[in-house]
Amino acid sequence: MSTTFPARVVVVDDSALMRNIVTRSLTRAGVEVVGSARDGDEALAVCERERPDAMTLDLTMPGLDGLGVLRALRERTDTNIPVVVVSAFSAAHGARAVDALAEGAFDLVSKPTANEGLDAFIDNLGVKVKAAAASRHKPRTSPPVFTLAPSNPAADAGTGAALPRPVPVRRKVSRLVLIATSTGGPRALAALVPKLPAPLGVGTLIVQHMPAGFTGSLAARLNASSRLNVVEAAGGESLDPGTALLAPGGRHLRLSPDGRTELSEDPAIGGLRPRADLLIEDAARAYGERLLLVVLTGMGNDGLRGAREVRRRGGRILVESEETCTVYGMPRAIVDGGLADEVIDLGRLPEAIANEALP
Repeated sequence: MSTTFPARVVVVDDSALMRNIVTRSLTRAGVEVVGSARDGDEALAVCERERPDAMTLDLTMPGLDGLGVLRALRERTDTNIPVVVVSAFSAAHGARAVDALAEGAFDLVSKPTANEGLDAFIDNLGVKVKAAAASRHKPRTSPPVFTLAPSNPAADAGTGAALPRPVPVRRKVSRLVLIATSTGGPRALAALVPKLPAPLGVGTLIVQHMPAGFTGSLAARLNASSRLNVVEAAGGESLDPGTALLAPGGRHLRLSPDGRTELSEDPAIGGLRPRADLLIEDAARAYGERLLLVVLTGMGNDGLRGAREVRRRGGRILVESEETCTVYGMPRAIVDGGLADEVIDLGRLPEAIANEALP
């Protein structure tokens, strides 16, 4: 398969209107739509014929539904088609969308509502579909595990001056664990969070980039399989070693100096709300060397600005290795900035986090 673009994409939705909206949105974003389908069986047939670089997929369809399509694609060893779920939100849709991400969907885009403009939807969909298509051709490498960062490589934001690497604090302290992730995050969290001990450090905070309304379902799914009590943050909570608080989609999660959570309706930053940088900076100021930042798979560089603050305050930073990332974007930004204390495969992160967070 050629790696040249525009990416070739199949659009799947039971609504002719929605297929038209998605097709026009992708075309505007510079993506070539090579086929469309109204149900799962038709989608598989079109994929067999066209061999696209990626697919957009509705979940609720007659006959074979979206989850069935994902399972069928996974079972076909000769098929590797990244899928971006395009879903409306309701309690049922939210749970099914999280199920789809667990089944291997690349990412999730919320369908536009009647009172929302299309521009944000078009931009978001285009970025995620292009990233999905590119991931199909991504060369896989095997970076070292537990590789220490260089002793003095980072540059201070805005000045270019090198930041001295603080000597790691070797006395054992309980730490606040803060996990930041985006694309591929639900699957990574499903592999990581259930393996974490409870209680864990001072408490656990999680920022996962997801549309508003879907994070409650993600929290419930993680909670069902975890020793930690995983809940969507409502604001006003105190940190608890037995609880992991997940930032709600569509709002920024903040942390007050006394360690209580706050929710903010401030505008999105870089198209993201929640923005991990905001919470990381709050936590670094409040906890200093008692903060453990963990950056998992995701597009972009959210977390980089916050990681610089963690570094200044003497906290610790672990990042997921490229080998196990769905998208090596957020972790790469930390590594390239010389800010990572250790680069670790996902399967070894639970033990590393427990060792860092527990006294």
